[in-house]
Amino acid sequence: MTQQTGGRTNAIVIGGGYAGVLAANRLTSRGDVDVTLVNPRPAFVERLRLHQLVAGSDDAVVDYKDVLSERVRLVVDTATGIDRQARTVSLAEGGTLGYDYLIYAVGSRSGAPQVPGADMFAYPIATLEEAERLRQAVADAPATAAVTVVGGGATGIETAAELAEAGRAVTLVCGGQLGPYLHPNGRRFVAKRLADLGVTVLEGPGTRVTSVTADAVRLADGPEVNGHLTIWAAGFGVPDLAARSGLSTDEAGRLLTDETLTSIDDDHIVAAGDAASPSGLAYRMGCQSAVQLGPHAAEAVLRRVDGALPGPISIAFAGLCVSLGRGAGIFQFARKDDTAVRFYVGGRPGARLKEFVVAHTVKQLSDEARKPGARVLKARDNTRQQRVRAADANRPTHVS
Repeated sequence: MTQQTGGRTNAIVIGGGYAGVLAANRLTSRGDVDVTLVNPRPAFVERLRLHQLVAGSDDAVVDYKDVLSERVRLVVDTATGIDRQARTVSLAEGGTLGYDYLIYAVGSRSGAPQVPGADMFAYPIATLEEAERLRQAVADAPATAAVTVVGGGATGIETAAELAEAGRAVTLVCGGQLGPYLHPNGRRFVAKRLADLGVTVLEGPGTRVTSVTADAVRLADGPEVNGHLTIWAAGFGVPDLAARSGLSTDEAGRLLTDETLTSIDDDHIVAAGDAASPSGLAYRMGCQSAVQLGPHAAEAVLRRVDGALPGPISIAFAGLCVSLGRGAGIFQFARKDDTAVRFYVGGRPGARLKEFVVAHTVKQLSDEARKPGARVLKARDNTRQQRVRAADANRPTHVS
């Protein structure tokens, strides 16, 4: 148990996304914990609405005063380094912040595409700044200009559907299977909806993009897809702050932790959200895992403040929501271990359910700000420990 002079504990949360905000709010349940949230933007970004920002139907931001506890100090800056020995965080604009406990919730960003020309000619969409830049590019493009969306996952599907519903001519290049998470039943529904919107869907192994130019993408099977604008929605990466700070990470750069979300290098560092890799078996990136990992990370810190050991995480999934324009959507049900099943809700009911989920997610942040502990944590996925044991049995003796 490490405390500052006067018996107070100083906790820093790096990252003000879904996981970071919930973690910061939960930490305020103790009056003797001072909480600082470090985030590069002064407003909370609803990443679930970035495709709407691109199409012009939402601004995808919420004022932090609406989702963050008054007891949390917000520092608008970028963390550039973590000094484990000194227990300080370096900031881009100068200076450092000291901590007793640190929650690493830096989130995710667009993955660096290993495709010639993609970094120069394609527009990513994973962050607010990227989405705003893309929105301007769409607005500047002629109404008849063809748009190519690369990536057959939820982000690519939502972006393609949103733009097609707005009247754009869209080709969705999946680079593999359309909606790989979806059950075949849900996949067929999504394919039909996209077809009804006029989206040309290219899927299969031959649709892997091999290069991008100013007005086309070239596919692995040879042909080119011509378009005025290329949107890159294929894959995510994480900031390299942990690796640059000498902390152990997995192959994707996520902070390696044990099953309590505690760094394998340092008991005073806990991870949450997209940049966490408990036991090297990271959860699917997205807000559904983030809103569960955030409170768990805070509880791990609070347990250590009390001089106790934190308990293991237990995250359970309900499925995946995908909007298909403003008029339709799909909720793909899943088992608690995040395996899709054949049941789904589609069409207008699916759109209403997606909107409820998105709005309710922000409400969870607000509820936790007003009443820390409002989000009840339940142990539900009983298969996690089996997967961890199986991974441990097959893992090399040293991970770095």
